[in-house]
Amino acid sequence: MQSCLDTQVCPDTQVCPDTEVNVLHVGIIMDGNGRWAQRRGWTRLRGHEAGLDAIRRVVEAAPAQGIGTLTLYAFSSDNWRRPEAEVAGLMGLLRFYLNNEVRSLKRNGVRLSVIGRRDRLPDGIAVLIANAEAATRSGAALHLRIAVDYSGRDAILNAAAQAGTAALTREDFARLVTGEPGLRDVDLIIRTSGEKRLSDFLLWESAYAELHFTERMWPDFDARDLAAALAAFQGRERRFGGLGALPFAPVHGEPRLQAASAALTPATVRVAI
Repeated sequence: MQSCLDTQVCPDTQVCPDTEVNVLHVGIIMDGNGRWAQRRGWTRLRGHEAGLDAIRRVVEAAPAQGIGTLTLYAFSSDNWRRPEAEVAGLMGLLRFYLNNEVRSLKRNGVRLSVIGRRDRLPDGIAVLIANAEAATRSGAALHLRIAVDYSGRDAILNAAAQAGTAALTREDFARLVTGEPGLRDVDLIIRTSGEKRLSDFLLWESAYAELHFTERMWPDFDARDLAAALAAFQGRERRFGGLGALPFAPVHGEPRLQAASAALTPATVRVAI
């Protein structure tokens, strides 16, 4: 069975209307909330509030666009350096999201996971996270991962500390980095607002990820922008260290390279099951 990425991208908001298998892992660095608000004469927090609406739009659109795992960068470990009032506002929005969105996520088959440290979060938020993860555990339409107090470098350091002197395979070490057995490597990283850097996001998982940078500010990002990023991704030639474009399939969360057909072109790279 082929995923919908075999087909031409539809002109509206979907990669194709008849998706049967969602396999892609897409990570998004949601950037530009503060600048979006300041250009309108509003507070930065107003921009972060508008960013919540963008999250809802993208989560709703993702399964129809062939995405099985969506990881959103909400708050980095370095973001604690921001002004105290802004950090408090962001934590308040996280609390609001966890209190108000779980029912919708569950109804739509979305499984929620939160990655990153929890010991530094304000009182009560870690409990809300655990409750939300438990309530949505059976979701199969989309795995939504939200990175909060997250550092890709720290994740690798922690995994190395756990590994000690043990001889591990890449797959074994990946499980320590992500905390999730079978998690697929990242296929595509999207960053909004025109910035062009990874900012310590999913460094291990993105070893062969394609990168897409857009000038669109995160509060304005919608299903059409997501479709455009996926269309650009579809046109990339993914070689995974080889000399020709290779189709691949997820096996226990890791890409498995398969022999490429002589007729395969970069525009028809397929995700095969």
